[in-house]
Amino acid sequence: MPMRPVAAALGLPPEVDRLYRQVYAGSGTRVDEVAQSLLRTREQLLAELGPMISSGVVRLEDDVLHVASPAESLGLMLAAESRKADEVAQRLAGLSRALPFLGEGDSRVEDVHALAIDGERLSSDRSVPQTLVSWIEETSGEVLFLRPDQWRMPSESMMFQATMTAVRAGRVVRAIYPARALQEAPDVLVSRARSGEQIRVVPEVHTRLAIVGTNRAMLPDPPGVANAHRLVIRQRGLIEMLVAYFDALWDTAAAVPHLDSGDARPDLRRLLLTQLAAGAKDEQISRTLGMSLRTVRRRIHTLMSDLGVDTRFAAGVEAVRRGWI
Repeated sequence: MPMRPVAAALGLPPEVDRLYRQVYAGSGTRVDEVAQSLLRTREQLLAELGPMISSGVVRLEDDVLHVASPAESLGLMLAAESRKADEVAQRLAGLSRALPFLGEGDSRVEDVHALAIDGERLSSDRSVPQTLVSWIEETSGEVLFLRPDQWRMPSESMMFQATMTAVRAGRVVRAIYPARALQEAPDVLVSRARSGEQIRVVPEVHTRLAIVGTNRAMLPDPPGVANAHRLVIRQRGLIEMLVAYFDALWDTAAAVPHLDSGDARPDLRRLLLTQLAAGAKDEQISRTLGMSLRTVRRRIHTLMSDLGVDTRFAAGVEAVRRGWI
């Protein structure tokens, strides 16, 4: 039962994978018997199985353990990860609704400044690129970007110089682009990669976002692309939440390994698998990745053939087992 690559892909430690294997072999057996076979007390075993029980991988019915198969377990764990990502997205949406009221409140409330969120709302007449450049110059730490369309803007060269200077100073700059950037702006991606920017690609980037260091972030109000106002955030806890959202997206994004050699070819295998795992139809994948419908279907067929499977669900299971996603 080759579960270890799956467990590793999902971030599960070896001991959890080992325990899963042990209890899977005893599926359908009473709890006390399984505990005894593993040299544990009933209480110890149930405590160790807590995460698996909460995720639905292990069920306890009439004092009998029922353990999902590896394929079923994968589906349950991926669903749990999807729910976590949705929760982060919902918190981000809640943040966007709350931030327009930054600093507002009843002045008669005692110690109102202690309750106010540190941030502000900028109108479109403020120079966003110049603000970001000054932030990069004044701070230290990572610089993170969601860049759905910035290569089209006249300020691109200014931002390129700022991020290149940050990389030369030893700072990490990470950026996530939509797949269409590989067709629309390959030269921009190549030049940024050569400058040291770390780049990953997802099918779609739904909002602009810049996080500079540990205490400054900027995103549209409301989150999106073509919005006239910006939210500037300096509240440490809110920025940590935005970083968590970025990191969650980064972990699911595809690397573009050929960028540093001047070739903007993405890891189409991972992008396709990500789209298939999300339940996207061929037509939607074609639009998102900027490929013809015929090419999409041909690549999916080749991918399933390489994996030795007959269904899209099985392709997802096998791809995780191999560590492809």
